[in-house]
Amino acid sequence: MTGVDLDALLHLASGLAVEAGELIEEMRASLEGSTGQGLTGGDLETKSSVVDVVTPADKAAEKLIIDGLESARPDDAILGEEGSDRLGTTGVRWLVDPIDGTTNYVYDLPAYTVSVGAELDGVMVVGAVYEPKGNTLYAARLGGGATRNGQPIRCTGKADLETALIATGFGYLADRRQGQAEVLLEVIPAVRDIRRFGSAALDLCLVAAGQVDGYFERGLNPWDLAAGAIIASEAGASVGDLRGGPPSPDYTLAAPPPLFELLRDLLVGLDADQRP
Repeated sequence: MTGVDLDALLHLASGLAVEAGELIEEMRASLEGSTGQGLTGGDLETKSSVVDVVTPADKAAEKLIIDGLESARPDDAILGEEGSDRLGTTGVRWLVDPIDGTTNYVYDLPAYTVSVGAELDGVMVVGAVYEPKGNTLYAARLGGGATRNGQPIRCTGKADLETALIATGFGYLADRRQGQAEVLLEVIPAVRDIRRFGSAALDLCLVAAGQVDGYFERGLNPWDLAAGAIIASEAGASVGDLRGGPPSPDYTLAAPPPLFELLRDLLVGLDADQRP
């Protein structure tokens, strides 16, 4: 991993995440139906299902970020949620989610983020997640720790299930949500409580900041988890799947190391990563 300035990558990711966050806030204020009633159908497109929506702001924010990356680092690879997919020659690949939590954005709920991460030779090295409503920037680079608005953050030291506050999320397809709900029915009695915020990137950052003790979800895309995963990891959390591998679409689990093991055992016993 020599020859790449990780601090420079983080500075670029952070600046673009904030700039894109400011753009989507400007667009949100001008869109029809934005007075707390949700956006109208004419403003929305759908992807994997009727509840998986895309707004003009998703596309505009991704373009802003991609344009910025191409200007600063024209030879890097890029993968974005809204269709950006470019090969590169430097070993650096950017993973971009212009609005993680688009449904929250549509309904003018505060839990949505802009997520920009970078991997080098397949290893995540930089992550920036900006939450526009709270003007909060979470950031990390490999080996450099994690911060929230420039101040160091750390995950909790939670080591038991019974008093652990756990975040989770649900997929867009009905059969996936049903399977996740069935798992959750077994998890709820074992923990303090469950929180569902609607942005995987934010969930991972909340683990990093110690505002929830752990987080799990099945079915995330690379752009959903890339930046948040390194932020949680650099804040001291264990982040992986249920079978000893890295976080992936099969499963993502993040928690302080002792709690991670307990949650993993519980979820493996429920075949949580084997359901639809």
